[in-house]
Amino acid sequence: GPILRDEVQCQGHERDLWECPAMLEHDCSHKEDAGVVCSEHQEWRLSGGRDGCAGRGEGVEVFFRGTWSTVCYSTWYDTEATVLCRTLGCGDVLQRPAFTHTLPGKMTYMCGSLQPSLAQCHWTFNKSAPCYQSGAAGVICNGTAS
Repeated sequence: GPILRDEVQCQGHERDLWECPAMLEHDCSHKEDAGVVCSEHQEWRLSGGRDGCAGRGEGVEVFFRGTWSTVCYSTWYDTEATVLCRTLGCGDVLQRPAFTHTLPGKMTYMCGSLQPSLAQCHWTFNKSAPCYQSGAAGVICNGTAS
């Protein structure tokens, strides 16, 4: 595709990349393309189920800061489960079972509304006392993984 920015020189106060000073004309090729993986990046999976849309056994897991962790049941309601089912392309929620935590990391999510992703809800990693007292979240969605 087109090369949109070259010699970008952000100062750190800009709200987005387009506010940073850059050359009007580029003198580069795609071998100089830049990329980034943000430290707050999250991915989700449903493990132990019949397919990627049913989390039986280990339930909902999140990949965050380089490791897979479980999601806590203490704040796992229909809204949070629906956001995950839809994010995974698995339809809507059928059940929200709870399991025993099997991974060392623990994440909680609280969604005030149906967000496009759990990452856009309020989340906390390894800092919630109710998380350690509850089980791990699971979800069974009404769709099937393709």
